[in-house]
Amino acid sequence: MDPALDGPSDPESVARTIVLDKLSVKARTRSELADALAARDIPDEVAAKVLDRFGEVGLIDDAAFASAWVESRHRSRGLASRALAQELRRKGVDDELARDALGELEPEQEAETARALVRRKLPSMRNLERQVAMRRLLGMLARKGYPGGVAMSIIKEEMAASDEELPLLNDSGLETE
Repeated sequence: MDPALDGPSDPESVARTIVLDKLSVKARTRSELADALAARDIPDEVAAKVLDRFGEVGLIDDAAFASAWVESRHRSRGLASRALAQELRRKGVDDELARDALGELEPEQEAETARALVRRKLPSMRNLERQVAMRRLLGMLARKGYPGGVAMSIIKEEMAASDEELPLLNDSGLETE
């Protein structure tokens, strides 16, 4: 249902319908909703009024959105705080709200998630040379936002721990001893 095609109605009513439609699908940030209203040519002052009202009644809450986003994306995708901060910035979450949400993510929790990602990937790399496996694991963690130094130390620890179970090939193509 397109409220703009239903006939003549006031822009505020159209804006409310657009916002409700967007929020009925999934949680959104104020910025995302403002962009949706701007794309539908809703005047800025009308959009601000509608968004303010939705914020007052708690239907738009960027802090709650950021907190839920960080928890969900870290748990489901294994993203580190750096990648999560970029995603929140793209979604228009205020930097201070993003920092608060990212502050809920403990460094130990991030490190354990990185370890779990490496452990899950290591068995599929058993037939690769050690340096190739390290490079691929480092690339995977870098794409998920983990800093290089942290990623490398976790990779080395996990590779050393897994050598007894699943030996990796050394640079000469022979299994490590």
